[in-house]
Amino acid sequence: MISALHQFKAEFFKALGHPVRLAILDALRQGEQSVSRLAEELGLEQPSVSQQLAVLRQRGLVIARKEGTTVHYRIADPQVYVFLDLGRAIFERHLKSQSNQLSALQEGLSRS
Repeated sequence: MISALHQFKAEFFKALGHPVRLAILDALRQGEQSVSRLAEELGLEQPSVSQQLAVLRQRGLVIARKEGTTVHYRIADPQVYVFLDLGRAIFERHLKSQSNQLSALQEGLSRS
């Protein structure tokens, strides 16, 4: 039997499973931003950013606020950054490990 917690986690990870959505969340670290500002900052088309923001909003990761014709987004729960920072730390350790392996290989080749 699948628990509500497992279902929530699956949906949470699915929402984080797209590079543009992760870039949007990182951009929102600076605070609330409009769709057009996010599109400009990320170098993406506004419809693409809007589509990904809709997924994040549907999953409860961002909150929208409309001001006139402009929609502004902000992070719903700053704790998501603890998780994203952990992902970054794991990535950095992975790169360091690969770099060390490459250095060892190059050193071994230079001795031959």
